[in-house]
Amino acid sequence: MEWSIQELARLAATTSRTLRHYDSIGLLPPKRIGGNGYGYYGEAELVRLQRILLLRELGLGLAQIGEVLERETNEAEVLTTHLELLRQEQRRLDRQIAAVEHTIHALEGKEALMAEQMFDGFDHTQYQEEVEQRWGKDAYARGDSWWRKLSQAEQDEFKASTASLMAEWKAAAEDPSTDPESEAAQDLARRHVAWLAGVPGAKSGTSEADFEAYVLALADMYVADERFAANFGGAEGATFVREALRKRVQV
Repeated sequence: MEWSIQELARLAATTSRTLRHYDSIGLLPPKRIGGNGYGYYGEAELVRLQRILLLRELGLGLAQIGEVLERETNEAEVLTTHLELLRQEQRRLDRQIAAVEHTIHALEGKEALMAEQMFDGFDHTQYQEEVEQRWGKDAYARGDSWWRKLSQAEQDEFKASTASLMAEWKAAAEDPSTDPESEAAQDLARRHVAWLAGVPGAKSGTSEADFEAYVLALADMYVADERFAANFGGAEGATFVREALRKRVQV
């Protein structure tokens, strides 16, 4: 089969002008030039164009793409590599979709808003500056290294346990028969402190007094920062958690 330049432009969601430019720089010459002066492209040119577009998506310039195409002539092997890159991107996008769906459900009141889930699939390093300002560069580095070393299953397990703890906090705060000093709330506070102690940088290398101060400061931030408060159903729930944690660490 052959495709005219207009047909190929439509198939590839590009323009005839772009294809003519690719031809002018030797990147994608047509299979033949018809009697009408128009270029016609065959299957080999379609495969080459697919590779060009894939390499553009990876951020390569046209000159670099030309070098790659000249160097890598085994198209099936190269496309296999591209396919794996696309699958990696697909998995990342699936995680982004799940993260956005989680946020929508949280905003609709269907589940607690979890920062870890909100940013899953995104480049978490974009929040590096805020984390370093709050807790220091070493804390960010330790946490980042710890998270990257976890397997996907371990990350999922951590997020699931975190979501479960937050959901129990929210339920306890909404129960009028439960107060921050109750046995149930104090059990949650104990688990919460243990959960914090398991996060790298929170307890290792610090005294018990420093760790308790960290827990109390974090409890205050749960109330002061609406992003944290949302995890517990809002400011009222966050206040419940803060008072329970204060009682726990000051015993």
